[in-house]
Parts: sequence; structure tokens; C-alpha cells
Amino acid sequence: MPSFFYIIPFFGVIALLFTFFKSSWINKKDPGTDRMKKIAGHISEGAMAFLKSEYKILSIFVVCVAILLAISADPVDSSPLVAVSFIVGALCSALAGYIGMRVATKANVRTTNAARTSLGKALEVAFAGGSVMGMAVVGLGVLGLGTLFIVYSDLFGVSNIHDLNRVVTVITGFSFGASSIALFARVGGGIYTKAADVGADLVGKVEAGIPEDHPLNPATIADNVGDNVGDVAGMGADLFESYVGSIIGTMVLGAAFFGLPEFAENYNGLGAILLPLAIAGIGIVMSILGTLFVRVKEGGDPQKALNLGEFGSSFLMIIALYFIIDWILPAQWTYDDPLYGISYQITSLGIFFATGIGLVAGVLIGVITEFFTGFGKPPVKSIARQSLTGTATNIIAGLSNGMFSTAIPVIIIAISIIAAFHFGGLYGIAIAAVGMLSNTGIQLAVDAYGPVSDNAGGIAEMSKLPKEVRERTDKLDAVGNTTAAIGKGFAIGSAALTALALFGAFMTAANIKSIDISKAGVMAGLFVGGMLPFLFSALAMSAVGKAAMAMIEEVRRQFKNIPALTKALAIMKKYHGEEQSEWSQEDVKTFEEADGAAEYGKCVEISTNAAIKKMVIPGLLAVLTPVGVGFLGGAEMLGGLLAGVTVTGVLMAIFQANAGGAWDNAKKMFESGFEVGGEKYLKGSDPHKAAVVGDTVGDPFKDTSGPSLNILIKLMAVIALVIAPLIK
Repeated sequence: MPSFFYIIPFFGVIALLFTFFKSSWINKKDPGTDRMKKIAGHISEGAMAFLKSEYKILSIFVVCVAILLAISADPVDSSPLVAVSFIVGALCSALAGYIGMRVATKANVRTTNAARTSLGKALEVAFAGGSVMGMAVVGLGVLGLGTLFIVYSDLFGVSNIHDLNRVVTVITGFSFGASSIALFARVGGGIYTKAADVGADLVGKVEAGIPEDHPLNPATIADNVGDNVGDVAGMGADLFESYVGSIIGTMVLGAAFFGLPEFAENYNGLGAILLPLAIAGIGIVMSILGTLFVRVKEGGDPQKALNLGEFGSSFLMIIALYFIIDWILPAQWTYDDPLYGISYQITSLGIFFATGIGLVAGVLIGVITEFFTGFGKPPVKSIARQSLTGTATNIIAGLSNGMFSTAIPVIIIAISIIAAFHFGGLYGIAIAAVGMLSNTGIQLAVDAYGPVSDNAGGIAEMSKLPKEVRERTDKLDAVGNTTAAIGKGFAIGSAALTALALFGAFMTAANIKSIDISKAGVMAGLFVGGMLPFLFSALAMSAVGKAAMAMIEEVRRQFKNIPALTKALAIMKKYHGEEQSEWSQEDVKTFEEADGAAEYGKCVEISTNAAIKKMVIPGLLAVLTPVGVGFLGGAEMLGGLLAGVTVTGVLMAIFQANAGGAWDNAKKMFESGFEVGGEKYLKGSDPHKAAVVGDTVGDPFKDTSGPSLNILIKLMAVIALVIAPLIK
């Protein structure tokens, strides 16, 4: 084993030390008033209660699958230790979600308190909370993969190609474990957050006419909890799975280079396997450096500050990539492709181009996503404008925007695939996926910043802080919606390349030279695979709809049956949004007595129970389908299934994420005052209510079914790779 390789896990340790430093820094910040602390405590308690319930169910699943993997492992090409890899991958994914959630629920109230002083300080705290999630993901990924590879290489010995392939095959269990946790975390978290969000919006904002996050709304705590379980723990698990999946897929294909004469002097022939891990390790350093660029002054634009951090990190990473690749790979070599039976002339410069293509493609997809979903951008303005004529035109505009937004990202992905293949064959595509995810640390930090800012606004509203505090948190939250949409676009693009890398790895492991779609079995697999994203989305959205119905009924019950809430709502309607200074003293007293009358715990319980129960069927669908098709139909039919689910899954994911993101920001345009033809439409107007309904339709699109499809296509590819030795 090359001595340099033992250094790679220490990059993971650096990331984890960074999370510890940032967590300590956040904890030292002032959490504000007693009321703020109490509200934040409810949010933290609800988030941790959900995570505890979810992990209890998932622990049973992990143990059962680990036993099956150990029993069924091929003793020649694999090992029962694949079960250990599976458990370690699941634990790392779960731990990343736990760390991110724990810190996010501490950062939210401290962001609110910082917003009492300035926008810049609030951004600093919110971004620090997000950076803990980002660095925990990349740190645990590099530490886990690097350590397992060292341990298995020493245990099995790596003296020939068979030994190396066996080591890499056993490590694929790590990605399987991460994917399993990611899918359930995304689906469960998505169901939780959207059930609460829909209930809070439709009954609170549309029916009762109360502001978002108002303490009178019984679903408001559940809504804020949902931001954490869906967009912090869920997104963290999603990108953790993409991150390790791209690395492992590249390692499997890199194993095909082992034994080539040109590689003999490059780290004992392990250069192509070492490269993705080395890129991931250096990416941690560049992501940490990128966080230093994120600064904003009072009155400045938080979006520009966050973009500077992302683009700065990407620029530094491109420079670092050139030197890493030139150092690890030989200048030029001839590769006899085992799949296509042809020879390639590959150069280290070509691999650099392929890796850079992936990184640039990720940035471009983020920019395109920002255009179609960004606050104040032309597509979002168009949706807001069409809300003036009612709910139907708002929904039509949002759907058409989501569909149209699939074109450019797919073209970018297609060009990236062709270009990366030109420079490095299937290995080039795989390393492009690694390049796209190389700065995951800061990308996820920017993404996780969003729910922290959203929570901060909720705490400001419920704590009855001055209006300027909510205005600052709303500014951060509007940017957070865009960063969340960019994060989803980034996750989708990386999912496409990662799934393709895993697909190539599966074909290599299953010894399939080609997949002929004219064969009946392959065509059948293709159609079934194409159908799965629709079925999966239907199950996820149906779960949100049923859970939301229960939430709506509970909120209505409380408004009707709790006298203090009933009186308070009547007073709000009486004054039609006037400031409390205009109210009578008696009405102010009655209204203030209603504070705390809402039974928040019951709404939290509804979301938790619905999420835990409803996440099981979609999760099992993703796990059992490739296993059944693989063992009953064979490797080629399974290949057809993967092709179908990847194509439609990517398209559906882009469509749903961008439609939902655009609907959300169209609603926020009215809440900040949307002017058309000299007339300003504000919160509470009929067009705003139409936009709220559109946003409610888009919520499960962008936060439940859409993001979950990323994991569906990667999980199925990983499972195919794991069972490849048994069906080849």
C-alpha cells in the first residue's frame, strides 16, 4: 500500500475537527431571550424526537440487510465483510444527519438573535450552522472510505487484479448502507416537513389569514421542525450518498487499470483507485477555504456572498485538480476497455479535463437552476404575474416552468457525458462525477444555511421581535430558497453522473459487454425502470397528501375548540391586519392571553407518525425491485431497468424541484410587495392566496418526491453493483 494513501483518512479528520470548531463557536453565541430559547427548545426537541423514531426503524432494516449480505456474499469475489461495510456506511450517513441536525437547531435561534443586530452577523451564524453539516458529510465519507480501503487491503492483500477487485467489491457495501439511510431520511423527512407545511399554510395563512410562523398556528412548530428533518438531515444524507457513490463507482472502474505497465510506478498500480479519494480529500481543504469568502455587510446581498464562497472554492479546486492528477497518474497510457473491446489513448491531462468538466457542469446546473427558481428572476416573475388571474393560471405557469427547466440541465449533462467519455472512457465519466462533487463541503454548507435561516424567521415571528429583525431573516430566507433550489439542481446533476458511473461499474462487475435493447427482457426492464420514478413519486406525494389532511383537520379542530384561539382569530379578522397600537386595550389583552394556547405537540406527533409509517413502502420498492429483476431476469434485464429509471428519474427530479422552487419564490414576491402596472399586491391579497396554493402544490414536489428520486436512481445502481457477483 502506498504510504501516501494512509494520509487520506486524515483529511476526513480535518473536516471533523472543523465541524467541532464551528459547533463550539456557535454554542458560545447568545441564544437571546427566554422566549426565544423556549421556542428553539420545542423545535430541537421535535427534531430529535423524529430522528430517534426514524433511526429506531432504520436500525432494524440495517441489521436485517446486513445479515442477508453476510449470508449471501460470494466467498471468492466478495466477502461477508460486505455486511460490515454496509453497517459502517449506514452509521456514517446517520451520524452526519445527527450532527447537522443538532447544530442546525442550535444555530437557528442564535441567527435570530444575531439578526437583532445586523444582517451580516446573522448570515455568519446561519452559514456556520450549514458548514457543520457540509463538513460532517465529507469528513465522515473520506474517513470511512479511506479507513475501510486500508483495512481491507491489509486484510486481503493486494497482489493481483482479483484481490483488488475483491477489496473494491466489499467496499461497495458502504455506498449501499449510505444509500439506504439516505432514501429513508429523504422520504421520511420530506413527508414530515410537507405535511406540517401544507397544514400550516392552507389553514393558517389561507383560511385563517394569520401570518406565517405565527404563534397562534398550532402547526408552526412542526413546520419549523420539518425544515430541519427534511432540508438538513435529508439533504445531508442525499449528498453523502452521492459523494461516496461517485467515489466508489470510480474506484471500481479504476480497478480495471490495475496491472497496466504504465501504472506500475504510480503507487503500485493503485493510482486510478487512489485518485478519487485524493480529490475528495483535497476538496475538503478547498471547501474550508471557500467558507472564508462568505462575508456580507449590512445592506449587502447574501446571495453574492454565498456565490463568492462557492465559485471561489470551485476555482481553487480546478487549480488543485491539475497538480493532483498530474502527480498520481502517468502522463499517457493505452487502455484496453473490457466492455467495448477497443483501445484508448488516455492522458493525465485528459483525465484533468474530464474532472474539470464535471465540476464546471455542476456549477452551470446551479446557475441554470437559480435562473428558473430565483427570487425576482423572469420565470418566477411570470408565475407571480399569472397569479393575478387566479390559482389555475398560477399552477399552469409553475408546471410549464418546471418542464421547460429540464432542457438546459439535461443538455449540460449530455455534453458532459460525451466530453468526459472522450477524454477518459467510462472512467472519465466516473471521475467527472467525483469532480462535480469535489467541493460538496461548501455546496452543502450553502444549502443547509437555508433551513437555519427559515427557522430563524419563524423564531423571530413567534418571539414577537421587532419588524426589522423579521425583515433581515426574510432576506436570508429568500436567498435560502434559491440556495436550496441550487442544491437540489446540483444533487440531481451529480446523481445523473454518479448513476452512470455506477452503471458502468455494474457492467464491469457483472462482466456484461453490452446491453441489447432489442431483447424482450431488456426492453421490459427499460419500461419498468421508466415507470418507477412515477410510481415512487406518486407514493411519496400521496403520503404527503394523507398526512396533510390529518394535519389540516387537527389545526381546524384547535381553532374551533380552543376558546382562546377562537377569540384571537376573531380579533385579527376584526382589525384586518392593522397594527396592535390601533386595537382596543381589551382586545390586545385577550389576544395576548391566547399566546401559548395552541397544542403544538399534537401536530408534531401527527407529522412524526405519518413520516415513519409512510416512508417504508417507497423505500422497500427501491430496494427490492433491482434485487427481484436481477435474480429473476438476469444482469442484462437489470441493466435495462437501471437505464430506464435513470433517464426518467433525472427528468422528473429536475421538473419537480424547479417547479416547486419557482412556486415558493413567486409566493414570496407577494410577501415582499409585488408591483404590476403601478399597483402593488401584498400579503393577504387574492393573488397572494393563489400563489400560496401554488406553493403548497409545489412543496411535496421540491421537498419530498423530487429530491428522493436522486437517491432512488443511485440506490438501485448501487444494489445492482452489490449483487453483480451473484448474477453475472
